[in-house]
Amino acid sequence: MKAAVQNDYLDTYYLASAQPPPATAALRGALTTDVCVVGGGIAGCSAALTLAERGYRVTLLEGQRIGWGASGRSGGQAIFGTATEQAELEQLIGQEDARRIWDVTLAGLALLRQRIERYQINCDWVDGWMLAAIKPRQWSEIQAWQADLVQRYGYASTRLMDRAELQSTVASKRYIGALYDSNSGHLHPLRYTLGLARAAARAGVDIHERSRVDGYVRRDGRIHVRTAHGAVDCGQLVLAGNAWLGAAAPSLERKLMSIGSYVIATEPLGEHPVRKLIANNAALCDANWILDYFRRSSDHRLLFGGRVNYSLLNVRAVAPATRARMIQVFPQLRATRIDYAWGCLLDITLNRAPNFGRLEPDVYFLQGFSGHGISLAGIAGQLVAEAIAGTSERFDVFARIPHRNFPGGMLLRRPALALAMLWYRLRDLL
Repeated sequence: MKAAVQNDYLDTYYLASAQPPPATAALRGALTTDVCVVGGGIAGCSAALTLAERGYRVTLLEGQRIGWGASGRSGGQAIFGTATEQAELEQLIGQEDARRIWDVTLAGLALLRQRIERYQINCDWVDGWMLAAIKPRQWSEIQAWQADLVQRYGYASTRLMDRAELQSTVASKRYIGALYDSNSGHLHPLRYTLGLARAAARAGVDIHERSRVDGYVRRDGRIHVRTAHGAVDCGQLVLAGNAWLGAAAPSLERKLMSIGSYVIATEPLGEHPVRKLIANNAALCDANWILDYFRRSSDHRLLFGGRVNYSLLNVRAVAPATRARMIQVFPQLRATRIDYAWGCLLDITLNRAPNFGRLEPDVYFLQGFSGHGISLAGIAGQLVAEAIAGTSERFDVFARIPHRNFPGGMLLRRPALALAMLWYRLRDLL
């Protein structure tokens, strides 16, 4: 089971099957550009790509490597909506604006597919996603939710799978029913992120990896972004570092909590055995608060994730527990070897809604994807590029979502949230 670091990336299954290019040069010295984008994940690469195609000079700064964070290590599930249910968004910003956000999330899935095709990104895209119920209460909630999606939002790509159909599709007796969505799906997240970066570079974006941003200052009406060995003078700044932004914008940190999520990859199981596990090749996550998620890989492995924690435990300590959860779902894999285990930090907000906005009129931020970043981060990059170009209607809808700081301050908020999540773990067991 591998957990070392290679070529500045964590040694994940995604790295082993992606073959990223050599690192670009770190920023040294000073340069001038129209827009500086901080963060080389999906959101940052998407923003840089969109801006460059609109004719802007763009510099992208990444503290590690492109796709080093959650963008290149996540479960790879691209899902409609946000991590906050539509009913909660309606309470926060009203029905009309909540509907606009819904429409943006669907545009995000369409944009993802368009970019895969346009830029010929080989990222193993597969249509299909299932949300599975373990308990009767969850199944009742899923059925009501699916009816609401159809009746109120006209979302016609979902359907219900009863116990018999689900258990003939997924070789597990753990689930009693599911919502299936043909519009959502899954992909290889590192290949996808690297594909966006390649497209951005071809469009003229100047990318500098290993160039962590220490902060920025305003001088003579311009923004000056600092790294350890260089500086960027720009007219507009986009902060898309999410869980890893840190010193670049400390005020944003209070609105975020970084949580650890963990993924394991089995040995190759063979095409026929892995098809027996998930016959329709869709991704699946369960309806628990502390959820499991899994899918097939293109080389016939099972990728299984979950085991969220708020104390940022070392992946070596958590990997056996993740494997135990996999065996709870698929007891037939008890003797299967685990080839890779890794973790990633996800940035969540207190209300689980995305947090986009401006620190100043020319300083934008994108964060708080709360587990929905594969699709939502891509469209977020497009929205911020639209706003910089002078069309900010879609971006401003997200900026109207109210966000509170996590309670307990920087010192106590993590223990407080860990206690809260203990309650949700207990609720999952009831």
